[in-house]
Amino acid sequence: MDSSHQVQGTIFPAPNFNPIMDAQMLGGALQGFDCDKDMLISILTQRCNAQRLMIAEAYQSMYGRDLIGDLKENLSDHFKDVMVGLMYPPPSYDAHELWHAMKGVGTDENCLIDILASRTNAEIFQMREAYCLQYSSDLQGDIYSETSGHFRDTLMNLVQGTREEGYTDPAMAAQDAMVLWEACQQKTGENKTMLQMILCNKSYQQLWLVFQEFQNISGQDMVEAINECYDGHFQQLLVAIVLCVRDKPAFFAYKLYSAIPDFGFHNKTVIRILIARSEIDLMTIRKRYKERYGKSLFHDIKNFASGHYEKALLAICAGDADDY
Repeated sequence: MDSSHQVQGTIFPAPNFNPIMDAQMLGGALQGFDCDKDMLISILTQRCNAQRLMIAEAYQSMYGRDLIGDLKENLSDHFKDVMVGLMYPPPSYDAHELWHAMKGVGTDENCLIDILASRTNAEIFQMREAYCLQYSSDLQGDIYSETSGHFRDTLMNLVQGTREEGYTDPAMAAQDAMVLWEACQQKTGENKTMLQMILCNKSYQQLWLVFQEFQNISGQDMVEAINECYDGHFQQLLVAIVLCVRDKPAFFAYKLYSAIPDFGFHNKTVIRILIARSEIDLMTIRKRYKERYGKSLFHDIKNFASGHYEKALLAICAGDADDY
């Protein structure tokens, strides 16, 4: 658990930053007959999010146009998704991803799970605000209408952002573990509710103790038990919460690994994780990926993506020579 506190991103504030100069270069890259994509990559992936927002401001006052709008107009496909995604502040990016996961036909449950199982209370609060501002819609209301059953109950609980923080009660841990164990024995509606209440509301530190107690009581790993007892999106969400409690960078490494199988490169997932975690723990995610799967994330992306899309992803990954 302690190692999870020393996490590192791949993107840092650029030294000697000059937003006006960057805005001019971007203007040149986007105005030309042929868009200079290499220039876009070299500027936008090498600045932190706060710096990109300052560039967008400078761009707006210089050209009287919206940088995101110009990127959308000049780029296409996944490369566009990456470059535009880099321009959103983190809460707005989460809001953007959740909105697109729910609007239109069908719901991308995978996206809801990825985001809501892994964000902190503060991140969830800011994301809800951004969602309301950007889409004049209520995130809780939309989740409620687009999902159902215990999966919905669990998401509704997570999106409140009311998890205890830093609090532990060792005496309570054994009791909570018993409740979880019973919920895996008898799958009544009431037990499912108790199960998700514990996983959504107890602090990470407390759950760490609960999972150890669970192992002692049942002789079984928490994730194995959930996989055995439950199925569908409810099961996937519960497992995601447990994995995030244990080691968040390892959770994202696992999600990336699952999204980069032969042929079914799940672009949306890869793009979302690389952008959202770039300033938080992407370097640590790369490390976990290597440790767990014996190959480098950099190398796997190189194999599956191509062109400027690949270049942009690798730049966010901040790959280095020993990654080949």
